[in-house]
Amino acid sequence: MELALIQLLNGLQYGLLIFLAASGLTLVFGILGVINLSHGSFYMLGAYLAITLTSLTGDIFLALALGIPIAFLFGAAIEWLFIRHLYDRDHLQQVLLTFGLILIFNELQRMIWGARPQSVPIPSYLGGSIKLTDVLSYPVYRIAVAALCVVLALAMVFVIQKTRVGRMIRAGESNREMVEVLGIDTRLLFRFVFAAGVALAAAAGMIAAPIESVYPGIGERVLIISFVVVVIGGIGSIRGAFVGALLIGLADAFGKVYLKEFAGMIVYAIMAAVLVVRPGGLFGRAN
Repeated sequence: MELALIQLLNGLQYGLLIFLAASGLTLVFGILGVINLSHGSFYMLGAYLAITLTSLTGDIFLALALGIPIAFLFGAAIEWLFIRHLYDRDHLQQVLLTFGLILIFNELQRMIWGARPQSVPIPSYLGGSIKLTDVLSYPVYRIAVAALCVVLALAMVFVIQKTRVGRMIRAGESNREMVEVLGIDTRLLFRFVFAAGVALAAAAGMIAAPIESVYPGIGERVLIISFVVVVIGGIGSIRGAFVGALLIGLADAFGKVYLKEFAGMIVYAIMAAVLVVRPGGLFGRAN
Protein backbone atom coordinates (compact mmCIF):
# COMPACT_ATOMS: atom_id res chain seq x y z
CA MET A 1 0.00 0.00 0.00
CA GLU A 2 2.80 2.39 0.91
CA LEU A 3 4.62 1.66 -2.35
CA ALA A 4 1.45 2.29 -4.37
CA LEU A 5 0.96 5.65 -2.63
CA ILE A 6 4.55 6.67 -3.34
CA GLN A 7 4.21 5.72 -6.99
CA LEU A 8 0.91 7.58 -7.20
CA LEU A 9 2.62 10.75 -5.96
CA ASN A 10 5.62 10.17 -8.23
CA GLY A 11 3.32 9.64 -11.22
CA LEU A 12 1.33 12.80 -10.54
CA GLN A 13 4.47 14.87 -10.07
CA TYR A 14 6.08 13.49 -13.22
CA GLY A 15 2.87 13.94 -15.19
CA LEU A 16 2.51 17.58 -14.14
CA LEU A 17 6.12 18.24 -15.09
CA ILE A 18 5.68 16.64 -18.51
CA PHE A 19 2.47 18.63 -18.96
CA LEU A 20 4.44 21.89 -18.82
CA ALA A 21 6.72 20.74 -21.62
CA ALA A 22 3.97 19.09 -23.68
CA SER A 23 1.57 22.04 -23.42
CA GLY A 24 4.10 24.26 -25.16
CA LEU A 25 4.56 21.66 -27.88
CA THR A 26 0.83 21.21 -28.46
CA LEU A 27 0.32 24.98 -28.75
CA VAL A 28 3.08 25.30 -31.34
CA PHE A 29 1.96 22.22 -33.25
CA GLY A 30 -1.74 23.00 -33.07
CA ILE A 31 -1.66 26.74 -33.83
CA LEU A 32 1.50 27.31 -35.84
CA GLY A 33 1.32 23.97 -37.65
CA VAL A 34 5.05 23.43 -37.11
CA ILE A 35 6.57 20.07 -36.19
CA ASN A 36 9.24 21.33 -33.81
CA LEU A 37 11.79 18.61 -33.12
CA SER A 38 13.94 21.12 -31.22
CA HIS A 39 11.34 21.49 -28.45
CA GLY A 40 13.27 19.16 -26.16
CA SER A 41 16.34 21.37 -26.55
CA PHE A 42 14.47 24.16 -24.77
CA TYR A 43 13.87 21.81 -21.84
CA MET A 44 17.64 21.22 -21.83
CA LEU A 45 18.21 24.98 -22.02
CA GLY A 46 16.05 25.43 -18.92
CA ALA A 47 17.97 22.78 -17.00
CA TYR A 48 21.33 24.39 -17.80
CA LEU A 49 19.95 27.87 -17.11
CA ALA A 50 19.00 26.53 -13.68
CA ILE A 51 22.62 25.52 -13.10
CA THR A 52 24.00 28.94 -14.05
CA LEU A 53 21.34 31.11 -12.43
CA THR A 54 21.22 29.06 -9.23
CA SER A 55 24.97 29.47 -8.86
CA LEU A 56 24.50 33.24 -9.26
CA THR A 57 21.42 33.69 -7.07
CA GLY A 58 21.81 30.80 -4.65
CA ASP A 59 18.16 29.75 -5.01
CA ILE A 60 16.36 27.71 -7.66
CA PHE A 61 13.19 29.79 -7.40
CA LEU A 62 15.05 33.06 -7.98
CA ALA A 63 16.72 31.31 -10.91
CA LEU A 64 13.28 30.31 -12.18
CA ALA A 65 11.99 33.88 -11.94
CA LEU A 66 14.93 35.05 -14.07
CA GLY A 67 15.09 32.05 -16.37
CA ILE A 68 11.51 32.05 -17.66
CA PRO A 69 11.73 35.60 -19.14
CA ILE A 70 15.15 34.76 -20.60
CA ALA A 71 13.74 31.63 -22.24
CA PHE A 72 10.75 33.59 -23.55
CA LEU A 73 13.01 36.17 -25.22
CA PHE A 74 15.24 33.41 -26.57
CA GLY A 75 12.19 31.68 -28.03
CA ALA A 76 11.02 34.90 -29.68
CA ALA A 77 14.47 35.29 -31.25
CA ILE A 78 14.47 31.69 -32.53
CA GLU A 79 11.01 32.19 -34.02
CA TRP A 80 12.13 35.34 -35.82
CA LEU A 81 15.38 33.82 -37.07
CA PHE A 82 14.16 30.37 -38.10
CA ILE A 83 10.63 29.22 -37.30
CA ARG A 84 8.67 31.98 -39.06
CA HIS A 85 10.08 30.78 -42.37
CA LEU A 86 8.46 27.36 -41.86
CA TYR A 87 4.79 28.32 -41.63
CA ASP A 88 4.16 27.81 -45.33
CA ARG A 89 6.62 24.94 -45.78
CA ASP A 90 5.86 21.25 -45.81
CA HIS A 91 6.46 19.04 -42.78
CA LEU A 92 9.65 17.53 -44.20
CA GLN A 93 11.33 20.94 -44.32
CA GLN A 94 10.11 21.66 -40.79
CA VAL A 95 11.60 18.41 -39.55
CA LEU A 96 14.93 19.03 -41.28
CA LEU A 97 15.33 22.58 -39.98
CA THR A 98 14.29 21.85 -36.41
CA PHE A 99 16.50 18.74 -36.34
CA GLY A 100 19.34 20.99 -37.43
CA LEU A 101 18.52 23.25 -34.49
CA ILE A 102 18.90 20.27 -32.16
CA LEU A 103 22.45 19.72 -33.42
CA ILE A 104 23.28 23.42 -33.07
CA PHE A 105 21.87 23.65 -29.54
CA ASN A 106 23.69 20.48 -28.45
CA GLU A 107 27.02 21.83 -29.66
CA LEU A 108 26.41 25.22 -28.04
CA GLN A 109 25.55 23.45 -24.80
CA ARG A 110 28.83 21.52 -24.85
CA MET A 111 30.78 24.70 -25.59
CA ILE A 112 29.17 26.64 -22.72
CA TRP A 113 28.56 24.04 -20.00
CA GLY A 114 30.71 21.08 -20.99
CA ALA A 115 29.87 17.41 -21.49
CA ARG A 116 29.90 16.08 -17.92
CA PRO A 117 26.63 15.56 -16.02
CA GLN A 118 25.80 18.29 -13.53
CA SER A 119 23.22 18.88 -10.83
CA VAL A 120 21.37 21.70 -9.08
CA PRO A 121 21.15 21.71 -5.28
CA ILE A 122 17.74 21.48 -3.65
CA PRO A 123 17.10 24.55 -1.46
CA SER A 124 17.81 23.82 2.20
CA TYR A 125 14.31 24.93 3.22
CA LEU A 126 12.84 22.28 0.90
CA GLY A 127 15.36 19.56 1.62
CA GLY A 128 13.35 17.52 4.11
CA SER A 129 10.46 15.11 3.86
CA ILE A 130 6.81 15.20 4.88
CA LYS A 131 5.57 12.26 6.90
CA LEU A 132 2.52 10.76 5.19
CA THR A 133 2.06 7.76 7.48
CA ASP A 134 3.91 6.26 10.43
CA VAL A 135 6.38 4.58 8.09
CA LEU A 136 6.07 6.65 4.92
CA SER A 137 7.51 10.06 4.02
CA TYR A 138 7.79 12.03 0.79
CA PRO A 139 10.36 14.66 -0.27
CA VAL A 140 9.19 18.23 0.24
CA TYR A 141 10.79 19.44 -2.99
CA ARG A 142 8.83 16.94 -5.09
CA ILE A 143 5.62 18.23 -3.53
CA ALA A 144 6.81 21.77 -4.31
CA VAL A 145 7.46 20.70 -7.91
CA ALA A 146 3.90 19.45 -8.28
CA ALA A 147 2.47 22.60 -6.67
CA LEU A 148 4.57 24.89 -8.86
CA CYS A 149 3.55 23.01 -12.00
CA VAL A 150 -0.10 23.43 -11.00
CA VAL A 151 0.41 27.17 -10.46
CA LEU A 152 2.09 27.60 -13.85
CA ALA A 153 -0.58 25.49 -15.54
CA LEU A 154 -3.36 27.57 -13.98
CA ALA A 155 -1.59 30.76 -15.06
CA MET A 156 -1.40 29.43 -18.62
CA VAL A 157 -5.09 28.45 -18.59
CA PHE A 158 -5.99 31.91 -17.27
CA VAL A 159 -4.08 33.60 -20.08
CA ILE A 160 -5.69 31.37 -22.72
CA GLN A 161 -9.24 31.55 -21.35
CA LYS A 162 -9.51 35.04 -19.83
CA THR A 163 -7.27 37.42 -21.79
CA ARG A 164 -7.48 39.03 -25.20
CA VAL A 165 -4.29 37.31 -26.29
CA GLY A 166 -5.77 34.00 -25.18
CA ARG A 167 -8.91 34.60 -27.23
CA MET A 168 -6.76 35.29 -30.27
CA ILE A 169 -4.79 32.11 -29.63
CA ARG A 170 -7.99 30.04 -29.40
CA ALA A 171 -9.33 31.68 -32.53
CA GLY A 172 -6.08 30.97 -34.34
CA GLU A 173 -6.29 27.34 -33.28
CA SER A 174 -9.78 26.88 -34.69
CA ASN A 175 -9.65 29.16 -37.74
CA ARG A 176 -6.37 30.79 -38.73
CA GLU A 177 -7.86 32.43 -41.83
CA MET A 178 -10.56 34.14 -39.78
CA VAL A 179 -7.96 35.67 -37.47
CA GLU A 180 -6.10 37.12 -40.44
CA VAL A 181 -9.33 38.52 -41.93
CA LEU A 182 -10.06 40.29 -38.62
CA GLY A 183 -6.81 42.22 -39.01
CA ILE A 184 -4.89 40.55 -36.18
CA ASP A 185 -1.14 40.51 -36.76
CA THR A 186 -0.60 36.77 -36.87
CA ARG A 187 3.16 37.23 -37.07
CA LEU A 188 3.29 38.69 -33.56
CA LEU A 189 0.69 36.22 -32.32
CA PHE A 190 2.69 33.27 -33.62
CA ARG A 191 5.90 34.72 -32.16
CA PHE A 192 4.20 35.00 -28.77
CA VAL A 193 2.88 31.43 -28.97
CA PHE A 194 6.26 29.98 -29.91
CA ALA A 195 8.08 32.00 -27.25
CA ALA A 196 5.54 30.89 -24.65
CA GLY A 197 6.07 27.27 -25.69
CA VAL A 198 9.82 27.69 -25.26
CA ALA A 199 9.32 29.30 -21.84
CA LEU A 200 7.08 26.45 -20.68
CA ALA A 201 9.59 23.80 -21.79
CA ALA A 202 12.45 25.71 -20.15
CA ALA A 203 10.44 26.12 -16.94
CA ALA A 204 9.91 22.35 -16.83
CA GLY A 205 13.65 21.82 -17.29
CA MET A 206 14.53 24.29 -14.55
CA ILE A 207 12.06 22.80 -12.08
CA ALA A 208 13.27 19.26 -12.79
CA ALA A 209 16.99 20.10 -12.57
CA PRO A 210 17.32 19.58 -8.78
CA ILE A 211 15.74 16.09 -8.91
CA GLU A 212 17.50 14.64 -11.95
CA SER A 213 20.96 14.72 -13.45
CA VAL A 214 21.50 17.40 -16.09
CA TYR A 215 23.47 16.12 -19.07
CA PRO A 216 23.89 16.80 -22.82
CA GLY A 217 20.93 15.58 -24.83
CA ILE A 218 18.57 15.46 -21.84
CA GLY A 219 15.89 17.06 -24.00
CA GLU A 220 15.56 14.19 -26.47
CA ARG A 221 13.79 11.98 -23.93
CA VAL A 222 11.42 14.81 -23.03
CA LEU A 223 10.72 15.51 -26.71
CA ILE A 224 9.61 11.92 -27.32
CA ILE A 225 7.37 11.81 -24.23
CA SER A 226 5.92 15.23 -25.09
CA PHE A 227 4.99 14.05 -28.58
CA VAL A 228 3.35 10.97 -27.06
CA VAL A 229 1.33 13.21 -24.73
CA VAL A 230 0.30 15.49 -27.61
CA VAL A 231 -0.80 12.54 -29.74
CA ILE A 232 -2.78 10.99 -26.88
CA GLY A 233 -4.45 14.24 -25.84
CA GLY A 234 -5.07 15.62 -29.31
CA ILE A 235 -3.08 18.19 -31.26
CA GLY A 236 -3.72 21.72 -30.02
CA SER A 237 -5.70 20.66 -26.94
CA ILE A 238 -4.37 21.92 -23.60
CA ARG A 239 -6.96 19.83 -21.77
CA GLY A 240 -5.84 16.82 -23.78
CA ALA A 241 -2.19 17.50 -22.95
CA PHE A 242 -3.09 17.65 -19.25
CA VAL A 243 -5.01 14.38 -19.27
CA GLY A 244 -2.43 12.69 -21.48
CA ALA A 245 0.47 13.83 -19.30
CA LEU A 246 -1.14 12.55 -16.11
CA LEU A 247 -2.00 9.27 -17.82
CA ILE A 248 1.57 8.83 -19.02
CA GLY A 249 3.03 9.90 -15.67
CA LEU A 250 0.97 7.39 -13.72
CA ALA A 251 1.51 4.60 -16.26
CA ASP A 252 5.27 5.20 -16.16
CA ALA A 253 5.43 5.27 -12.36
CA PHE A 254 3.34 2.16 -11.76
CA GLY A 255 4.81 0.33 -14.74
CA LYS A 256 8.34 0.60 -13.34
CA VAL A 257 7.21 -1.17 -10.18
CA TYR A 258 4.47 -3.61 -11.19
CA LEU A 259 5.31 -4.32 -14.85
CA LYS A 260 9.08 -4.02 -14.94
CA GLU A 261 9.48 -6.19 -18.04
CA PHE A 262 7.18 -3.92 -20.06
CA ALA A 263 7.97 -0.57 -18.42
CA GLY A 264 9.75 0.78 -21.48
CA MET A 265 6.84 0.15 -23.82
CA ILE A 266 3.79 0.96 -21.68
CA VAL A 267 3.49 4.61 -22.70
CA TYR A 268 3.75 3.71 -26.39
CA ALA A 269 1.18 0.94 -25.99
CA ILE A 270 -1.21 3.48 -24.47
CA MET A 271 -0.60 5.84 -27.38
CA ALA A 272 -1.27 3.06 -29.90
CA ALA A 273 -4.47 2.06 -28.11
CA VAL A 274 -5.76 5.64 -28.06
CA LEU A 275 -5.01 6.09 -31.76
CA VAL A 276 -6.93 2.92 -32.62
CA VAL A 277 -10.02 4.11 -30.73
CA ARG A 278 -9.70 7.86 -31.36
CA PRO A 279 -7.31 8.71 -34.22
CA GLY A 280 -7.47 12.42 -33.37
CA GLY A 281 -6.55 11.87 -29.73
CA LEU A 282 -8.75 12.00 -26.63
CA PHE A 283 -9.73 15.65 -27.10
CA GLY A 284 -8.59 16.27 -30.66
CA ARG A 285 -10.45 16.58 -33.92
CA ALA A 286 -11.34 13.35 -35.67
CA ASN A 287 -9.40 14.33 -38.78
